[in-house]
Amino acid sequence: MAIRIPIIPEEIIVHLGDPDEKARNITVPFIEYIKNVASGEIYPNWPLDAIKANVLAQISFALNRVYNEWYPSKGYNFDITSSPMYDQSFVENRQFFETISQVVDEFFNDYLVKDEQVQPFFAMYCDGRVTTCDGLSQWGSVSLANQGKGPLDILRNYYGNVNIVFNAPSEENVRSYPGFPVEIGTAGDFVRMLNMQLNRIGQNYPAIPVILNDSPYFTIETENAVKKFQEIFNLPITGVVDKSTWYRIKYLYNAVKKISDLYSEGISIDEATLLFNKNLQVGDSGQYIKTLNYLINVISYFDSSIPFLDLSEDIFNDDTKQVVVAIQNKYGLDSDGIVDSETWKVIKEVYRQTIRDIPSEYYVVLNEFYPGRFLSNGMSGDDIINLQKFLYIICKNTGSIPGVVVNGIFDNLTEQSVRAIQRKYNLEENGVVGPAVWYRIVEESKEK
Repeated sequence: MAIRIPIIPEEIIVHLGDPDEKARNITVPFIEYIKNVASGEIYPNWPLDAIKANVLAQISFALNRVYNEWYPSKGYNFDITSSPMYDQSFVENRQFFETISQVVDEFFNDYLVKDEQVQPFFAMYCDGRVTTCDGLSQWGSVSLANQGKGPLDILRNYYGNVNIVFNAPSEENVRSYPGFPVEIGTAGDFVRMLNMQLNRIGQNYPAIPVILNDSPYFTIETENAVKKFQEIFNLPITGVVDKSTWYRIKYLYNAVKKISDLYSEGISIDEATLLFNKNLQVGDSGQYIKTLNYLINVISYFDSSIPFLDLSEDIFNDDTKQVVVAIQNKYGLDSDGIVDSETWKVIKEVYRQTIRDIPSEYYVVLNEFYPGRFLSNGMSGDDIINLQKFLYIICKNTGSIPGVVVNGIFDNLTEQSVRAIQRKYNLEENGVVGPAVWYRIVEESKEK
């Protein structure tokens, strides 16, 4: 499972005004943003250690905004404003001071953290003369530097137990919203993050039911919690997490955790280990590969332009990569053969479209194809009826699994039968039916 350690964004979107002011958004390289802010808020003739301390605070402040999606969570389409009333003073086309520029070149991929927290520290600061605050005093940092204090000592004087994270990777900034509605039957580490955030919000709003199942599957439990959240915060009560609900949850999570606060509850390493779909590439194996192989196997079977993949392998090998590259080329993605979140999204949608457009001669076996969503306890509908019919045949023919009642409700008896199949084929025993489990159930139902 991937850990969402903060990255240094290659670029940052700056709103040239207060948040609600009608103004342009501009995209600038992150390093140039910091040089701009630093050149406008501190003096190049200050002691070098004072400049370093201030630059580290400015970097950490900006990264806190980016990492926690502070403005997107409020419905804005930018990362930070240019207003010192809200953020840091940024002026388009400002000239940079050479001394300050050199310090930024040295520190632009370093930032501050507090105690055992993961997110960049919200390093509030003020000039210390015209305005004062609970954070760093910029003129006070000059006095401390003149006393021989180094950058970290200066910062700890104002912020307490902070440390510097050095050499963070620089990558494209990616929003946390996966790009499609998250609903019952979807799965991924983004669902784990959603569950964690709803549970934390629920500590402050106890009407939101606790989600007990720590898994990447969007179950009835998650749907019930989402509906109650939507009811409390006056959103359409659908149980579906669209972009609006996603960022409303993000906003409330930031608020109850006080993420952008000097005294934040913070995000721990355990929480940060939940956030995004795993990227898959050559050499990987496990449950994700079983899911991937099933989906692209069906796609390639019905699309002659995509190389056919043998399902007997449970490892991401060169054949898998060849199929992924072909799909990426056909649908306008970077053809690197790596299944990132965008490629996952396309593969899942192409699979659904393939099943919807299946040729008429395959209608007789249409129910054998995976329905395109993860099935779990509490769900109901035609997909569950089809699942139970296959399980019933297996029980009738072999007696190797508990019997089921074909009632269209994924009940405890259905889950017991699913778990029995998972044990038999050495699949993760979680009672959830994904593509790999569905494939085994269908194939076993054909055996006499």
